[in-house]
Order: sequence, then C-alpha cells, then structure tokens
Amino acid sequence: MLSIYKTDDHIVSQLQDFEDGVWVRLVNPTPEELDTVSEYYQIERNDLASALDDEESARMAFEDDYTLILIDIPSPEVRHHKTMYTTMPLGIILLSNTVITICRQKTPILADFAHGRVRDFSTKKRMKFIYQICFRSAALYQTTLRQIEHQRIEIEERADQKTEDADLIDLHELETTLVYFTTSLRTNSAIIEKLKRYKRLEQYDDDTDLLEDVQVEYQQAIEMASIYRAIIDSTRDLVSSISNSRLNNVMKYLTSITLVMAIPTIISGIYGMNVDVQWMPFSTTPHGFTIVCLIMALICGIILIILKKKKML
Repeated sequence: MLSIYKTDDHIVSQLQDFEDGVWVRLVNPTPEELDTVSEYYQIERNDLASALDDEESARMAFEDDYTLILIDIPSPEVRHHKTMYTTMPLGIILLSNTVITICRQKTPILADFAHGRVRDFSTKKRMKFIYQICFRSAALYQTTLRQIEHQRIEIEERADQKTEDADLIDLHELETTLVYFTTSLRTNSAIIEKLKRYKRLEQYDDDTDLLEDVQVEYQQAIEMASIYRAIIDSTRDLVSSISNSRLNNVMKYLTSITLVMAIPTIISGIYGMNVDVQWMPFSTTPHGFTIVCLIMALICGIILIILKKKKML
C-alpha cells in the first residue's frame, strides 16, 4: 500500500501525487509501488526492499542523494496458538525534501502519525519526524515489555495451583522474545548514536533535546529487557522446582501405598501355599479368616501411622 501525507498547520492531509515536503508511507508494497517510488526519487530498489526482509538488521547507509535508516520495531505474532512478540525492520529513507517509510506490516508507530495523533508532527521537519518515530518505537518496546511481564506474572501466580508443561514452553517463548528485543534495542541504540552525529541536515535545539529523550527511552527499554529476562529465568526455575516437587510427592505416595499393600499380599501369599492345614495359624480356629484379616488391617494401620508421622503420606 502506497500513501502520501503532508502537514499544513499541523493538519495531516493525504495526497494523490508526489511533491516536496511529504511523507511517503509504504506498507507491504507491491513490486509496482516499489518501482514507482524508486524511479521517482532515484532510489535503489534494493534499498527500498531491504525493510521487507525479516533477516535485515538495524543499520544506516549513506548514499549520494539519500540516507537509509533501518531500525527494528516490536511486532506481534502467533506461536503455539498464543500471541507472542518478535521484531521486524522499519525502513526510513531520508531525502533532502521527503521522508519515506517502508514496513511489511501496519504498525501503531506510524498509524498515529497518519491519523494526526502525534503532537508537533510536521512532514517538513524531517529530522524531528525521524526522532519522533524512534521515540515512539522505544515507547512501544516498553509497552510490549510490560505486557510480557504481565504474562510472566500470570504464569507465576498459578505456579502453586496447576502448573503445566505449557507454562514452561510459554516462559521459553517469552525469554526468546526478550533475547530478540535486547539485541534489537542495542542495535537501535547504536543507530541513535549515529543520528546524533548526522550532519547532512541542520539539527535544531528542540531536535537535539528530543534525540536525547530517545536515547534515554532506549536505555530504559534495554534495562527493562535485561531485568525481565533475569526474572523469567527465576520464574522458570520456580516452575521447574514445583513440578519436580510434585513428581517427588507422587512417587512418595505411590511408594508408601505399595509398602502398605505389600503386607496383605505377603500374608495372603503365605496362606495360599500348598502346606498341611495344621501348620497354618488360625486355619482350624473358628472365624480364623476374620482374625487373619483383622491382623492384616492392624498391621497396615500401624504402618500408615508410622508413615504419617514421618510425613511419607
């Protein structure tokens, strides 16, 4: 999808044709749309398409007439029938009079700009626009990290009730997400450092202040990801320990029950031996069978009491 936006007096309008001072937004563009933008602005088609490659990492590339900036942004995806998170590239091409963004999916980072929900947004203030995109990407990372922490808390709260193998899988998925996030945040932070030294366009004091805020937000997101990853490690150890403890309890109960049930089995086995009746206790006594059963029950009861005192049951 190809969209063209321009601001006048902080009002965002959508245009039909290219002109100076606009923002060109490409979302999962078709080959024809890529060719149109590439031809009109004299941009290498591969540079435009680089943001559509999931394997692309954050980087900056300086060409004669434009600058390519690639950053990673959070993106939801479904894994094991649950909503998890990963990262995807967002491409920004900065020209002397235009900003072009390329992404393979719609993202709330850019949607708010298109709907005029970002204060002081102007397509003519190109550096500030880029800093605003970076700032909102850092904010989205922090929001997503809080959602990940909320999922972890839910798993931890039910750890002492009905922990399942699926919880361990979910914790692994959350930790995998944090690995992706940490890597992307660090590379994005390096891009911000390069932008700080960007000299192709004049940077105003307000832009510099905003860039410093972006650096702070990214650093905070990096620290959050590191802390949450350490907490997830602890939670996974807790869930594993609880699962092992429950397994040990089950084995303990089964062992105790087996021990108790072995007593009547042994006694009945002895009485089932093919020997003379006169040598079997209570074989000729009235109610001998009942007496033997009561003795077995008494022995089993004594063993149960002993096992209970030793906390084996």
